[in-house]
Amino acid sequence: MAGMGLTTYYIFASLDGFVAAEDNGLDWLYGLDAADRDFSDFLAGVGAFAMGSSTYESVLRDSGLLEHPERWLEGHRGRPAWVFSSRELPVIPGADITFVNGDVAPVHAAMVAAAGEKDVFIAGGGGLAARFAAAGLLDRMVVGVAPAILTAGKPLFPSVLTPAELRLEQVERVGQIAYLTYVVATSR
Repeated sequence: MAGMGLTTYYIFASLDGFVAAEDNGLDWLYGLDAADRDFSDFLAGVGAFAMGSSTYESVLRDSGLLEHPERWLEGHRGRPAWVFSSRELPVIPGADITFVNGDVAPVHAAMVAAAGEKDVFIAGGGGLAARFAAAGLLDRMVVGVAPAILTAGKPLFPSVLTPAELRLEQVERVGQIAYLTYVVATSR
């Protein structure tokens, strides 16, 4: 589609391929220099985003968003979010969040419509990103590989993508993090 942005799974992962510790903790990531893991330039090009329930709960907990909803509004005003969950979750007061469950295709269509010419961001959860990829709705993966080894936790991506489906587009070093950008070649 002309004028449509990309759908990107942008995530930080440990060197051994985990995006969160077994307890969903991100202390290993927060211990790095904030400038190394700053993705505000990417977010500036994002018009809508989705995340899974575990990611949402981690963000709520780590940023104290129920007590300080202004933190969400400062970062995401004008950028609607969709949270995939099969259970009821607390709502951040004033936030433009839609809770959904089921097929990613209709949600993706709504996100693309809301994003306009900007990108759609799959913010967290390898399982959710894998669902978008399986539906042929994931264009790109940006993985910030951090210098941490967790040995267990939430995997980066719990499905198979072959070398024929992933093409390395860019490698960038920012401080201690290696950013790997892959084009995802799955059929739409």
